Amino acid sequence: MGTLPPSLVHPSNRIAPPAKTAKLNVQHVVLGDLLFKTWYPSYYPEDLVGREVDRLHVCRWCFKYCRELAPFLAHRIKARPVKQSTQVMTTASTKSMVKNIKCVSAYGPFDRRLKPSLIPSKLFSQNLSLFAKLFLDNKSIFFDVATFDYYLLVQHGPNSSLPLLPSQIVGFFSKEKMSWDNNNLACILVFPPWQRKGLGKILMGISYELSRMGNRVGGPEKPLSELGRIGYLKFWEARVANAVLGMKKKSRSSVQEIADACWMLPEDVMATLKEMDILETKKRKDGSVVINKARVQDWVRTTRLDLTPPVKLDGFADDYLEDGQ
Repeated sequence: MGTLPPSLVHPSNRIAPPAKTAKLNVQHVVLGDLLFKTWYPSYYPEDLVGREVDRLHVCRWCFKYCRELAPFLAHRIKARPVKQSTQVMTTASTKSMVKNIKCVSAYGPFDRRLKPSLIPSKLFSQNLSLFAKLFLDNKSIFFDVATFDYYLLVQHGPNSSLPLLPSQIVGFFSKEKMSWDNNNLACILVFPPWQRKGLGKILMGISYELSRMGNRVGGPEKPLSELGRIGYLKFWEARVANAVLGMKKKSRSSVQEIADACWMLPEDVMATLKEMDILETKKRKDGSVVINKARVQDWVRTTRLDLTPPVKLDGFADDYLEDGQ
């Protein structure tokens, strides 16, 4: 098996991964030209991958996998990057996030607009799920992927702050097509080389915008992992603060009023307010909890929280808005 030059070993290898609770069947992955460590075992078929492999080569465009370098290189000659023209897209527009990042509907509500040959296959979604499990602890792999919508976060073009790969998928989220619990997100992952750049907030923001377009209040599937909880609390804090400060004529707001403004579940709003430690001790006559706008302003000033929304409505493709609303 060939080896990668040291320059292609990604710095994320120097970040300590979460504590492992099970033996890894794949120690490292090569995604395109980037080599990095895995965090958890995945359900790759043993007859194709083996019981344990040090390095698994994964196509950065279709996520097909191979333990040997020669067939992987042969596949790369035929593989093609994600093309903007094959997908209905939503654009994550914000001044503070990474440029050239777009979110596309991969296997979801707008596949009827595409030619059948351009619709991502079931195998693509399964391979993506297998790859994601290498970095997710509490998610199971469902091979019946047709019951889920997939949204891919794609980097288009060069960017000095990211690895220079054309049309590189850098993360995704999935959601059930029909969720009786109104979950707007089932699984979310930004791949390790692109973490700590605020990209997770873009995916979270898009999931809530999709809920709002569908006139359905929702939230992520629970229970959340510890890392997921930390990420969501940071996202919710900014969302809640924006909602409270946006109520110009009100000095106090109830949890339900904030939830309505944020399109969030009341229990998620309450968890966020407790984390922010800004709940009022006094309650209204009806027993509802009250939040003082002045305390929110002080909290934002103290924490220096960036309130810039990770996703802007005008970033969505026009036909997406027309169908969603």
